[in-house]
Amino acid sequence: MIAGAVAFAAASQGLAQEKLAAPNLNLPGLSEYANPEAPENKPLANTSELILEAKLKEGDPDIERGLVWRVFSPEPDDNDKLPLVASAKGGTISLHLPEGSYLVHVAYGRAGATKRITMHKGTRHESMILDAGGLKLNAVLPEGGKIPEKLLRFSIYEGDEDNANDRSLIIPNVKPNSVVRLNTGTYHVVSNYGSANAIIRADIRVEAGKLTEATVEHRAAQVTLKLVRERGGEAMADTAWSVLNASGDPVRESVGAYASMVLAEGEYVAIAKNKDRIYQRDFKVVSGQNEEVEVLANGDYEPAGDESLD
Repeated sequence: MIAGAVAFAAASQGLAQEKLAAPNLNLPGLSEYANPEAPENKPLANTSELILEAKLKEGDPDIERGLVWRVFSPEPDDNDKLPLVASAKGGTISLHLPEGSYLVHVAYGRAGATKRITMHKGTRHESMILDAGGLKLNAVLPEGGKIPEKLLRFSIYEGDEDNANDRSLIIPNVKPNSVVRLNTGTYHVVSNYGSANAIIRADIRVEAGKLTEATVEHRAAQVTLKLVRERGGEAMADTAWSVLNASGDPVRESVGAYASMVLAEGEYVAIAKNKDRIYQRDFKVVSGQNEEVEVLANGDYEPAGDESLD
């Protein structure tokens, strides 16, 4: 697997059966107009029963749990918002509504669908097709090396290639190996290993009714910098750190006895400032080789052999 490559695996079993916490309200096509405040769902006279169910795709079994249902009046109120008539959570639900037209919205994670219905006397059964799937993300080092989950996060953006420089963020800070439910489509995924420059981007396709598992590969390592008076000595406190890449661009700054960070594979310059004196050292990051880098405060650092961190 080359750096930045993505491995995929898809499975259609079990996606609709996984438990899901209720998501934040995100109504496709309604978010600017819908009033999310739910009224009390009291029984009303002269109502008809509406049975609602949802599927990931046509022909799939009904989703049994994790759905958030909302029924809106299609007529805006005085604030130009669509009043929320009823709401419920779970799988298949039953509501009692007066005759009239409504907008029904169902959310399953970040996937959603909206349909206009008209209620008459009698029971109405409505099936909503979400056209949605799941996305499970992870990242590794070369040759399958593991990355600590606490240092790994993903962000999911819209995958519109026409607006590549202005993509809308859909979900930030996604934990590895968590399942995110999304409508069918292509999404732009950004993987951050640490908070410096170890970043991988990939476009990933989500298919209806399937769980897509994608693994990206980072070529990076964890580095800890310390300023010492002699090799193997104690780190000097109150040190201001700057790390520059091979082009001289700043990558990371921090203050303290130690500067710990994750850096992409490559060559760097560590600059340490302590009591108005400045020291520096060139060093090289090799993917998967976590290392401690010492900068000598006496200014006479001489590399012992290979400058790589091995």
